[in-house]
Amino acid sequence: MNSTVALVLLAVAIAVIIGLCFYAWSLRKEVSRREAYRRDEDARAQQNSLENLDYVASALVQEQVDITEGAWRCKVLLEIVDPSLTEKAEFKAFAEHYSRTQHLNTHSARHQLSPRERMQEDKERLMVENEMRDAVLEAARAVLKWRAQGSKALH
Repeated sequence: MNSTVALVLLAVAIAVIIGLCFYAWSLRKEVSRREAYRRDEDARAQQNSLENLDYVASALVQEQVDITEGAWRCKVLLEIVDPSLTEKAEFKAFAEHYSRTQHLNTHSARHQLSPRERMQEDKERLMVENEMRDAVLEAARAVLKWRAQGSKALH
């Protein structure tokens, strides 16, 4: 092989390496952009969950929402924000109420029940609501107090 062919092959190899480096750099830049977007979306979702938690807890305290619906929503929103929050003593009433009522039918499944079955489920739900009312309302007040402390109170 003569030196001209070797130089051409060397130039082609260098061009391929430079092209691959540029491609790798652009891929890394895209990964960084996507990670930043995901972090922003996560932060936005957490902020939305906290705002919704404020609304639901406030509605519970003002008794504008059923105890069962409010407890379920608070439990889910607390789990979205931080799954360990439902284990905190002041918020356990939400999880307890949920565990005692999760077997009850909702939405279309409830409509498929006979009137007698629906009435039986309503009686059961009202019984649990009466037993858990004070604890759930106290947990809702604790959520509002916790939220008033700001982001430093998360952990």
